[in-house]
Amino acid sequence: MIIKGHEFPEFKVQGSSSRRAIQFRNDIFANLKKIGVHEDDIMIKMETVAIKKVQAAVSWYFDNQHLFFSYNKFNFVGNLYVISKVIKFETDALLNNEKTAQQFTADFAEDEDILQERKDARKLLDVTDNCLDLEEINKKYKLLAKKHHPDKGGDTEDFKIINNAHKLLKRELCP
Repeated sequence: MIIKGHEFPEFKVQGSSSRRAIQFRNDIFANLKKIGVHEDDIMIKMETVAIKKVQAAVSWYFDNQHLFFSYNKFNFVGNLYVISKVIKFETDALLNNEKTAQQFTADFAEDEDILQERKDARKLLDVTDNCLDLEEINKKYKLLAKKHHPDKGGDTEDFKIINNAHKLLKRELCP
């Protein structure tokens, strides 16, 4: 699988998935510590049932910026595995001077309330709260964009809001 330009093997759930989730969380902490992020500045909400099909997310502060990455295609432990791999590749690139701190920050910069913004965007585009189907999101977006397009008598501000909602979800689903 290729995520954010990095290729790594797909995770296969074997054995205790809760212990694996803790291992992946610890890997994330360890890799972020390597670039100077203090443990108190890292937030990972752990699920009690690691095989539950829910999003995994990590947020942290680096260079006085709020950074965030989430993944939502597999179960929780599989999603956390993807995040741990991406964080490892990205922190290694930063440490090996293959990426600047500015590039690293730009790749992960998000508002602190990004999860609520994504939920609001899904509601605005009239898709389910957990919709991950970019085709469905694009279809709903096109209908709303056509309806609210300024050239067709729609309101410019409404059109911008719809466009921003679509961009936000597209960024989430096309990392």
